[in-house]
Order: sequence, then structure tokens, then C-alpha cells
Amino acid sequence: MTDPVQAAEQFKADFENVHAQIARMVVGQSAVIDQVLTCLFAGGHVLLEGVPGIGKTLLVRTIARAVSLDFGRIQFTPDLMPADITGTTVIDEQEDEAGRTRRSFRFQPGPVFNQIVLADEINRATPKTQSAMLEAMQERSVTVGNTTHGLPEPFFVLATQNPIEQEGTYPLPEAQLDRFFFKVLVGTPTRPEMKEILARTTGSSSPEVEPVIDAGRLLQHQTLVRRVPAADHVTDYAVRLVLATHPSSSMLTTESFATPMVDRFVQVGASPRAAQSLTLAAKCHALTQGRPAPSIEDVQHAALAGLRHRVLLNFEAGAEGVDSDAVVQNLIDTLPRDAG
Repeated sequence: MTDPVQAAEQFKADFENVHAQIARMVVGQSAVIDQVLTCLFAGGHVLLEGVPGIGKTLLVRTIARAVSLDFGRIQFTPDLMPADITGTTVIDEQEDEAGRTRRSFRFQPGPVFNQIVLADEINRATPKTQSAMLEAMQERSVTVGNTTHGLPEPFFVLATQNPIEQEGTYPLPEAQLDRFFFKVLVGTPTRPEMKEILARTTGSSSPEVEPVIDAGRLLQHQTLVRRVPAADHVTDYAVRLVLATHPSSSMLTTESFATPMVDRFVQVGASPRAAQSLTLAAKCHALTQGRPAPSIEDVQHAALAGLRHRVLLNFEAGAEGVDSDAVVQNLIDTLPRDAG
């Protein structure tokens, strides 16, 4: 068995090296890169939301090169069919030595059979097509007919969506949103970052990205994250934070951690998957900081990205201009660190 201290040091070094390679292509967005890499090293999927032209696709392609993984892109459109994603069974014709044609059925894998899959503008496809990603994201497999095909390891989905152009789109259902480890908001570059983008993209030369780790090393890191011990008070905080997203009226027991803001604006709270994401992200963040175990601060660090897409707000929240980030931040600010 690999020495845990040495494995943790290697994890931190590889995380920083991959981040540095991505930064050669992607200007700024350091927090976004950290959050996406947290998903990658923890074995989860990520939903990137931002306006067009700010580098979401470039980020995904750069990660695939830096981690030396097979890359596939699916452009989601209203006419995209599930078979265009998962693949289909085709008839294979071959001639034998006697000149007779032999026909057999053969499965032709779709673009989802890659280690990194970019689901570009995922909310532009119909719900039927969106649902083709559900099994792949949760079970790491695809069922076509009566046969289940395993997906390559590691398997990582990065989906993008545009928050401003909603005409002709199909919002992702809660069941699919819940399968994303993080929802990451990609902001507009600052003035200095915009100038640096122009310098890199309008000149005669462009930076190159070198592979830093391979699939085998990444799988080792994902295993290491799960081996990191988490103290009971840290996991209990993650559980209470998730339970606090549920309004008091929806709790089956008398114990409720909801704040008045949650009771007023939240319709449905986060699922147990949210607690899993917060715990794994906290472990990953602790390793990147050179610490052997996560703290409550590590859970709080992951809370916005891990919960914002899992909290369903009611009509009153929309009327008052309250978003899920404000609700989650309210919980971070008010939830006691001690269970009491």
C-alpha cells in the first residue's frame, strides 16, 4: 500500500500542476478551475453556467489535454436524439470465403463513451434526450436494448448552459441537476484579464498544454480522496447543513435546522447526494491545502457550488429577487458549528 503521507503530497503536487497547465490557456478564473478540478479529483460531474464566449469549452478541452484523457463533445440541440449520445446497434455485413454475405448486429458506441464528455448547452435538448445522460452519470454505464455497456474509467461529464438565453431551452429537471457534484458559475473576465486574453489569442503564437497525469494516476487520487478520514463533527456539520435547506414544514421529525429565510423562500431542499458531495469536496480541499483531514471550513468552502443547484426556490423567492446562493450563504452564516 502506498504511504499515505507520500500519496497526499503527490495529490497536492498533481492538483497544482494540472491547475498551472490549465492557467496557461485559460486566463483568470482561478476559483472556477479549482472547483472543476475538485469535481475531477473527487470523481463527480460539474455543471458550468455562464454567458457565451468566456471560455467554458476551452476550459474543458484544456483539462482533457492536461490530464491525458479521451475527450468527446456532444452539442445539444432540440433535434438531438438519445441514440446520438449513447450509441446504437447497427447491422454489420461481411463476406465469407464462399462469397456469402454474413450479417450480424454490432453496437456502435456514441460520444458518451469517452473519459471526459462535454455536454455543450445541455438545456437545449429535449427532456427525452437529456434523460439519456442520467444512467451514464449515475451508474457509469449505458443500456441499449437488453445489453448494458460499461463506460471508461475515469468518467467525467462537464455540462454547460447559458443563463440568459432561455427561449427554446428545456430546464434540467431536479433529478438530473442532483447528479452534478457542483454547479459552477463562470463570470465575465476583468479588464486586465480581457487584455491578457487579447494578447494570447490575437498574436502569432499560442501557449501549449502538456499532459501532467494520466487516467491511472487520476483514479489513484480519486481513491485517496475517499480514504481521507473525516471527523464526526465535520460530517455532522455537512448533514445539518443539508437538512437546513429543507423548510420546517417538510420535515418528518420535530428536529429542524431551517432558518426563517429557508422557511420563507425554499420549496424543496437538497438530497443526501448533497451531503456526499460536500464531504468529498471537503476532503479534496483539505488535501490541496496539505492537511490530512477536512475541517468545517472545508465544508463551508464547498457549500455554494455543492448546494446552489439542489435548492428549489418558490414563487415568492423569484418575486423578491432572492436566489439560491443567498439562501445557502444565509445557512453558512447562521448554522452553529456545534450540534449542541
